Amino acid sequence: MNQIPLEPVDAVEIRILIDNQVDLLLRDQTHVKRATFAIPGGDRGVSVEAPLFLDPHLPDMLIAEHGFSALITINKGDTTRRLMFDAGLSTGGLAHNLAALQFDLADVEAIVMSHGHFDHVGGLNGLIRQGGARKLPMLVHPDFWLRRRIAPPNATPFELPTASRAAVEGAGFEVIEDRQPSLLLDNSVLITGEIDRTTDFERGLPAHQAHRHGEWEPDPLILDDQALIVNVRDRGLAILTGCGHSGSVNIVRHAQKLTGEQRLHALIGGFHLNGPLFAQAIEPTIAALDALGPTIIVPGHCTGFDATRAISLAMPDAFVQSSVGTRYVL
Repeated sequence: MNQIPLEPVDAVEIRILIDNQVDLLLRDQTHVKRATFAIPGGDRGVSVEAPLFLDPHLPDMLIAEHGFSALITINKGDTTRRLMFDAGLSTGGLAHNLAALQFDLADVEAIVMSHGHFDHVGGLNGLIRQGGARKLPMLVHPDFWLRRRIAPPNATPFELPTASRAAVEGAGFEVIEDRQPSLLLDNSVLITGEIDRTTDFERGLPAHQAHRHGEWEPDPLILDDQALIVNVRDRGLAILTGCGHSGSVNIVRHAQKLTGEQRLHALIGGFHLNGPLFAQAIEPTIAALDALGPTIIVPGHCTGFDATRAISLAMPDAFVQSSVGTRYVL
């Protein structure tokens, strides 16, 4: 595979809009700016009525949910560009947090979907109500639209909610499908497309199935799982994952192969190591990630407590606790 000419940027900011946890008592760190109770916007930020208080208002606080969404801001020279990555689970969570942060979507140029699972798609409904679709380009892998289900051994399968292409396009999103890598924002952002599976310990989701050719088929690899890459000048790659069904190590190695850049500056997002099915993958995953030497590693969303704790112990200088509203200034 020929290397892709991903141009270095002067800086990138990744702001977490939706994740599984929020902690407003966390402190700022190098490269890490935390949301607090004093959300920007006047003297007390965005407020809601709270008649049981002397001053009958409370801040309209950020919320967490089982899902993921992030806002990416690219700075190159005098130019600032923005796009969104995923949309969270609930129909109102993303819209709520955008309002609490007083963020206007007017200058967001596109939305990239990491894959088709509903905990990354549901928040699009809230954007529609806010008028946020407005012919907004939405980049997806073709398998994004597949019906999926989880079929555990000796248990009744349950089907996952599936996005409707007709409804998405009818709402105003401009759907762009691609299996291959895609360069965005004047070659400043690279979307991986399908990711090479090269490790022997990252095996996808065993009980996952997809509906193809009129029947349910095994679909453990979830080939639409893709990541976002930025090359930060003089620092290396900043990589953002959704669930990381491809495997976080596979994702980083694929990014290195695509770009030719070997330095890993930041790895942020879901690493999908939660639950007993993935327990055996935690140790080799952490060993491989540690060897890659990230400056910052932020396991979020579906990484799980056991893996997150193990990462924090193995890479204490690089580990950062995830929290909704956090800005990573890279």
